[in-house]
Amino acid sequence: MALRRAGRRLNFLRLLTTSASRSILSPSEKKPMTMNLFSAINNALHIALDTDPRAYVFGEDVSFGGVFRCTSGLVDTFGKERVFNTPLCEQIVNEAAKFRYRSGNQFNCGGLTIRCPYGAVGHGGHYHSQSPEAFFCHVPGLKVVIPRGPEQAKGLLLACIRDPNPIVFFEPKWLYRLAVEEVPHEDYMLPLSQAEVIREGDDITLVGWGAQISVMEQACLDAEKDGVSCELIDLRTLIPWDKETVEASVRKTGRLLVSHEAPLTGGFGAEVCASIVERCFLRLEAPVTRVCGLDTPFPLVFEPFYMPTKNKILDAIKATVNY
Repeated sequence: MALRRAGRRLNFLRLLTTSASRSILSPSEKKPMTMNLFSAINNALHIALDTDPRAYVFGEDVSFGGVFRCTSGLVDTFGKERVFNTPLCEQIVNEAAKFRYRSGNQFNCGGLTIRCPYGAVGHGGHYHSQSPEAFFCHVPGLKVVIPRGPEQAKGLLLACIRDPNPIVFFEPKWLYRLAVEEVPHEDYMLPLSQAEVIREGDDITLVGWGAQISVMEQACLDAEKDGVSCELIDLRTLIPWDKETVEASVRKTGRLLVSHEAPLTGGFGAEVCASIVERCFLRLEAPVTRVCGLDTPFPLVFEPFYMPTKNKILDAIKATVNY
């Protein structure tokens, strides 16, 4: 299938699973370095290729570094036999997602991680600013992971590479150079399908992922000035997602707001809301709320009107709390 529908560029990373005895380490246990998101991605790829001789990076333009330079230096270090260009013609939905299932769990597709830039970038227009994560969340057999920053990106990407399942790893292109954090230089992984409570609160639960987390955090700070205590959760993995963490939070706060850049209708936020209503209906103090992109093609000049901004989220927080 034509994968250009999934975003501007898709890089394919085919990696066989490493030893199951490899531990998942906390980034705090390692000596950090200052990195932006694209540098963290690049560092993770270097580690993956260096620690597993069966690992390969292939995709469009990866041999010269890719459009966002995330694969820079790989071909010089590991050679053209392990880092090479290929056309965008791989079959994700019909083949990779079903490979293990149709074999009766006898084999898998070799640890396939598909890297894909996504989301608004300030000038991408209707082709290069889309957020197609919900399409892939609807495909049984795939995992979908989205980091919020450099430290998360490196640990989650290495965990994806070493997972036997096919995974679509969305990278927020807005943050490639904008987000800068202390990132451990060494090898570490972060657990998949485990949400993180970034900010604890008592009045309302906010759930998001990727670049939207920083926007939601700003809204939480402004809401706090008005006396509203917000709990903010980063899902990190959308499929399979951590329902238990979100459920526990909503049972405490009685309110839920989900926000993402993708259009409102059919977005993954609808799945989160429906699941929590099923689990927490008698504990809800107000209707669940979604603050998302609009049901239109992504505009260019009108991008500020399309985006789920801090002010939109803040208004929704106040409306939900005062319901």
